[in-house]
Amino acid sequence: MTKGRIEAEHTLTRDVIVVAASAGGVAALMRLCRDLPADLPASVFVVIHIGAHESRLPDLLGGCGALPAVHASHGEAPQRGRIYIAPPDHHLLLEGGLIRLTHGPKEHHTRPAADPLFRSAALNFGLRTIGVVLSGHLDDGTAGLQAIKDCGGVAVVQDPAQAEAPGMPSSALDNVDVDHCVGLNELAPTLSALSRKPVEARPVEVPARLVREHLASISEGQLIMENLQAIGQPSTLVCPECSGTLWEIKDATPKRFRCHTGHAYSLQSLSYHQADHVEAALWSVVRALQDREVLLKKLAQTCRETGEPREADYHEAEAERVAAQALLVQQMVSEQAQLQTEPGQRLPSGAD
Repeated sequence: MTKGRIEAEHTLTRDVIVVAASAGGVAALMRLCRDLPADLPASVFVVIHIGAHESRLPDLLGGCGALPAVHASHGEAPQRGRIYIAPPDHHLLLEGGLIRLTHGPKEHHTRPAADPLFRSAALNFGLRTIGVVLSGHLDDGTAGLQAIKDCGGVAVVQDPAQAEAPGMPSSALDNVDVDHCVGLNELAPTLSALSRKPVEARPVEVPARLVREHLASISEGQLIMENLQAIGQPSTLVCPECSGTLWEIKDATPKRFRCHTGHAYSLQSLSYHQADHVEAALWSVVRALQDREVLLKKLAQTCRETGEPREADYHEAEAERVAAQALLVQQMVSEQAQLQTEPGQRLPSGAD
């Protein structure tokens, strides 16, 4: 999808439902799939932050309701009344009426991510798209939900008060003109009703920056740079993933960044994953200092055995100084972790 205009047919319905979830999202998805009717006149596409881990989501979601659930297959033409789940370590996109799976750069330090799916659905299906953000930390899905709104689609968010992890739905509510904020008991009926209601057909002018950002996420080499230059400006920050320069996307809400290799972050997810890299670097310092302490003690022992007490005293004093430095850095790591994140929001390193 590279055009700046989506042409609508004379009559249409919202038959493309894209759903994003992360922490706490499996239970929410199971409840949603349990309640969706067997005659749902829409295809459902699901992204949950599973990374490269093995996934049993098709069995879980398909086994609790009337709709079959499968891992999406590259090149497949989606059918109504089916649930398609992003497989591990792949972004799920919709292009030209077909499913596309990519091993492209991570967004928000995760693959699969919600924003690529939401953007592609918005650009390819416009008015026909319903975007849904469920429980999860941080703010993946917010930018994608805005893209859906920009292209004439509908935004639905789980009530954060009922979400195990309210970060994702709260971010969407704070930054997007959400059409429906509902509890899980209302979610399936809301989606079913939206998918059955005829929509007034109208052409939609797609923001040029949205097209450019999508191209920057799926292109390679110079094409990425061309699209970045059109929608962003270089920042003084570097990508936690590849150490390349991050470009700040102009007029993005919330603020977003992309690097020349395609990694993408919001300001919030960048802060979170930058903190992880700082923590890892500090632990490397601790390990190096501890190794230094062990070596100095061995040197001191050797000097005593060879009759060099002054050298032994020197190495022992150095070992004590290094041990104190290691303890100081450990305390810094602990204090940084407490300052970085609100209680209960911090995830294990690498988890989403």
